[in-house]
Amino acid sequence: MKSPDISIVIPLFNEAENIRPLYEALKVAMDETAYSWETVFIDDGSSDGTYKALEELHSQGECIHIVRLRRNFGQTAAMAAGLDNARGQVIVTLDGDLQNDPRDIPLLISKIADGYDLVSGWRMNRQDSFSRCVVSRVANWLISLSTGVKLHDYGCTLKVLRRDLAKELKLYGEMHRFIPALAGNIGANILEVPVRHHARKYGKSKYGFSRTIRVILDLMTVKFLSGYLTRPGHIFGSLGIVALASGTMITTWLGLQRLVGATGLADRPLLFLGILLIIVGIQFITMGLLGEMLSRVYHEGQDKPVYMIREILTFRERDAFTRTEDSTPHAAFNPLP
Repeated sequence: MKSPDISIVIPLFNEAENIRPLYEALKVAMDETAYSWETVFIDDGSSDGTYKALEELHSQGECIHIVRLRRNFGQTAAMAAGLDNARGQVIVTLDGDLQNDPRDIPLLISKIADGYDLVSGWRMNRQDSFSRCVVSRVANWLISLSTGVKLHDYGCTLKVLRRDLAKELKLYGEMHRFIPALAGNIGANILEVPVRHHARKYGKSKYGFSRTIRVILDLMTVKFLSGYLTRPGHIFGSLGIVALASGTMITTWLGLQRLVGATGLADRPLLFLGILLIIVGIQFITMGLLGEMLSRVYHEGQDKPVYMIREILTFRERDAFTRTEDSTPHAAFNPLP
């Protein structure tokens, strides 16, 4: 079966009332383009009538694919399932709550034709509560600062990315919101485009304070993976050297004081601090060495690359250079103007 130009991936959890109007809006937006397209719905263990509504669409002959998960695994897992099952040369991710506007999809796809690997939506006029907007602004600033990929809106699910890039992403935890950071880590060209945003009409939001905690923890993971995945010894070793050197200086200084006749050193908290720093420093250095060994096993044992090739210039006869692009499907895809 021929692959479509566009796959639209939509994770769903208890969004029964939104499915029909969302799909109708998608049809209006995409039928005005010249692209062939499919929709991949992922039912993330919904407990309402979400799956029944999807079955009704499917029975009417609509070009949709339904992936039903055994239980609620979370948005990141649902997104990963959708990306794994998408067949399009360009993949669109979209929320199922009708807050993203399908009319923005063709604009974002057109930017892929300009050479970008990932185009992310930016909800400039966000229709959410004031407190949620404030928390989002702080989170976006923190993520941009930590990862080096500066975006105004990491939380916008509306994104368009090339197939080869989507298949390289390994998502878990709450990593779906860090897709631009993960893509930037492997050298993707990223663009942010203002998009529409609507207030939720049906259903309830799935966001809460507990998710904020998980996002912070995953941000630490992304920062480590982006900066130290291939050299864990650098971060642990640096911390270990600082701690070991500090502890050594403290104990040496106290030792010299004892040699010149000072008394009562055993009761001073500074002595215990010096000993603690020495122990912690040795542990950090050991962790760094173990991390280097695990990294070597990961990359060599599983043949994991430590680089990503965008294109190659090869030398051919008659002194002609031939540009060889990545052989993955996106190289053959040329979105229509």
